[in-house]
Amino acid sequence: MERTVEEHPLEPFVPANAVLLMLGSFPPKRERWSMNFYYPNRQNDMWRIFGTVFFGDKNHFVSEDGKAFCESRIRDFCRDRGIALCDTAAAVIRHKDNASDKFLEVVRPVDLHTLLGRLPRCRAIAVTGQKACDTLSELLGVPPPAVGAWTSFAFDGREMRLYRMPSSSRAYPKPIEEKAAVYRAMFRETGLLSE
Repeated sequence: MERTVEEHPLEPFVPANAVLLMLGSFPPKRERWSMNFYYPNRQNDMWRIFGTVFFGDKNHFVSEDGKAFCESRIRDFCRDRGIALCDTAAAVIRHKDNASDKFLEVVRPVDLHTLLGRLPRCRAIAVTGQKACDTLSELLGVPPPAVGAWTSFAFDGREMRLYRMPSSSRAYPKPIEEKAAVYRAMFRETGLLSE
């Protein structure tokens, strides 16, 4: 059976001041989106993790009616903090009609060289799940770090860190507070959180 190749529907979000690049795997199907940005599914907890870590409020980036994330607030926050976002896959085949990484086949990975070339201040990459970690580790030729840990690598003369973060998907069964603790440590180490 012929499978459809899906091209990534979003442009990389690359603020010029970005010191951290966060890479997921690939967005869910469009009908699951609550905004036109990264981690758009209301059932994904990434923006609740961000709200918990930076504002002590998991609903900080949730719209007042609770039905969507506030895209403009998220974009402004990431731009102000210096956080870039993209995914490790530029094109995929979904082997099941869902967002599960388990059924995603990466047809073409992200062009990391071009992406990092647009982020001259970036010194760390955080991958947000197993598929993203596997894809990027293969691209870089480095062993994947354990969840919550990092490994160093060199890229065009830059010393960089690759962080392996817990998945923000609810399919990864950990409470938001536990996931947020791991993200909090990474944000501190990268200088994005000073508390």
